[in-house]
Amino acid sequence: MSVALKTSPAGAVADTLGDVYRRLADICEVLSVRIAGDAQGGATAAELVKDEAVLDAFVDAEAARIRHRYGTVPRRDVAASRALHDYAWSVALLMSGAWYLERRVPRIRPEDLRLDLATAEFTLTPGADLTCLPGDPAATLPGVLTVPHEDALCDELRAAVAEHMEPLLTAIGPLARRGQRALWGMVADDLVSGIWYLGRTLGREGDAVRAATTLLPTGVTPYPGGAGFRYLTTDDGRRHPTRTRTGCCMYYTIRPDEACATCPRTCDAERLRRLQG
Repeated sequence: MSVALKTSPAGAVADTLGDVYRRLADICEVLSVRIAGDAQGGATAAELVKDEAVLDAFVDAEAARIRHRYGTVPRRDVAASRALHDYAWSVALLMSGAWYLERRVPRIRPEDLRLDLATAEFTLTPGADLTCLPGDPAATLPGVLTVPHEDALCDELRAAVAEHMEPLLTAIGPLARRGQRALWGMVADDLVSGIWYLGRTLGREGDAVRAATTLLPTGVTPYPGGAGFRYLTTDDGRRHPTRTRTGCCMYYTIRPDEACATCPRTCDAERLRRLQG
């Protein structure tokens, strides 16, 4: 992953957000994003929802990656679902990561995010839309909003992710051949799993599970399901957090024998078998 940080024209807030995005990119090796003050090339997230040809190219590029990686030709709806899954996971983590690491919630405008369709690498120009808690040093920066407590900050994060994702879900729904509940279920899963992944990467899995559960304790509109973590105990007495996805990332259609450990089609007995090796 390459990360290039340039001076942002959006000022101090953008510089602050650029710092946390850079930190996330350093921590999360699978988060393919570069941070730039003046991004060029690729398709913007806004174009994905406004231009049918760009959306088709977005799905075509994912289908090509699946053929290259797995040697199989995916159905069109599977390619659309997989492309959406990668996008939702990445964008949600950029916002939820700032919340988890610093208790700050940015809003990412579609115009500020570009995607290289061939490589699936994102380029993000940090904006100036930030919400934080009173007492945060960032609260003194021009234009920053404050909310009174942690619950309100959770509301802000859920709203920020939903605001960014809603136009894309509407546009890609017919290609993915899935209803809005299923699509929002995928977004909820990706929001939770990104925080979970970040916590594991930092060696703070238990803390991340608690944070994700605080963020989505149950279904909260438009998200149809909560974090829903539970624990499995292996023969050595160790407890491992797990959950069952509300939606489906469709990976099982590509590798039927390698379904995700959180797949709705995977029972707890199979999850335990995998944990025990």
